[in-house]
Amino acid sequence: MSSRGFTPAEWTKIRATLDRDPGRYGLPERVYGSVVLASFNIRKLGEVQGRSDETWSFLANICSRFDLLAVQEIMGDLSGVRRIIAESGSEFSVIGSDTTGAFPGDLGLGERLGFMYRSSVIERGPVVSDVTYDRSKLLEILARNKDEIEAAVAPHAEYFRKLKAWVANGEQGSRPPRPNIKLPAFLTFIRQPFCASFKIVGHPGTRPYELMVVNAHLYFGNFMSDRRQEFDALMEWIMARVGQNDMNYYPNFVLMGDLNLDFDNPQTDRARIEKHIKTFNDSLTGVNVNFPFLDVHPRQSKVFRTNARQSETFDHIGLFSRDDRLPTFQDNETMGEQPRGPDFGVFNFVELFSQALHQKRFSELSENKQLALYERFEHDVSDHMPIWLRIPLPDPEKK
Repeated sequence: MSSRGFTPAEWTKIRATLDRDPGRYGLPERVYGSVVLASFNIRKLGEVQGRSDETWSFLANICSRFDLLAVQEIMGDLSGVRRIIAESGSEFSVIGSDTTGAFPGDLGLGERLGFMYRSSVIERGPVVSDVTYDRSKLLEILARNKDEIEAAVAPHAEYFRKLKAWVANGEQGSRPPRPNIKLPAFLTFIRQPFCASFKIVGHPGTRPYELMVVNAHLYFGNFMSDRRQEFDALMEWIMARVGQNDMNYYPNFVLMGDLNLDFDNPQTDRARIEKHIKTFNDSLTGVNVNFPFLDVHPRQSKVFRTNARQSETFDHIGLFSRDDRLPTFQDNETMGEQPRGPDFGVFNFVELFSQALHQKRFSELSENKQLALYERFEHDVSDHMPIWLRIPLPDPEKK
């Protein structure tokens, strides 16, 4: 038995266990009159040869349960994405970004961000773009933080000397390894977030939801301050857009992705993050900001964890809405009461694998067995679990 991945016989057990009760593991069912938005960091989603046929079928089965899915960690090779789309059915379409996170030709782990969507209920709008800070904004940041940036860079003078010598030598030999510099201010995203406009089409005679959806895989890195700077910068960009109140543009923004928020201790982190998010909203009127995964679901005893080790809530869906038909933070207290939604959850495939292969809850396994199971699927499936948000389709306008 391979130490990584599952055998065909084990996949048969997994499929049978899931089919018996998908809801037990948080997989949303298809409910007429609703759509499901989702986000899934699929670890190094690249070439087809990197995963087994059974794994591709499992991933396609999961991805096809969602109507609009933001995917992170798509590699340069798109054959894996094409495999998922082919197995999901002809009603699904996909769009993706260029590779980001590594300059072309340089060493680095570049990746794409993409959206998979069900074209029968989701229409793609005209706007598709990266999220960037322009040069004038960057120059302003540099000017405001000049002394602090110089102080952060100063201890690494030897690197800059070696880099200058390497360039002067025609870039022959090995490039000097880049140092880890703790910058005091945000300069640019480690991976440019990707956004696209969509319409969620309801029943005939209804006004669709108009959304600008931002797909992000933010910095993990060596310094917590870098994580928070990236999150702040993205929030600032979104809030500035929403704050323009240009109803001819897009009235609602949705942020979906692996935000790498520091949320290992909800007792303290939730209050800090919630207070911080509200600071962005102080100057806005008529905008509701809602991050449901910061709250405990009414049917749960603790916040959802989204990494496969079930220790962090890295992945989030955030709503920035002017449309009062979309769920507000007050609705988080009654999530799941209506079949059409609103509701939110996590597909806990870790629990599925444990039940199917060990007939025990994952928490009941010994630490060694937990680690052994994790090591078998973290590369073959993913080290993140998909998160989702269900919203009712628009109802006919009252006359």
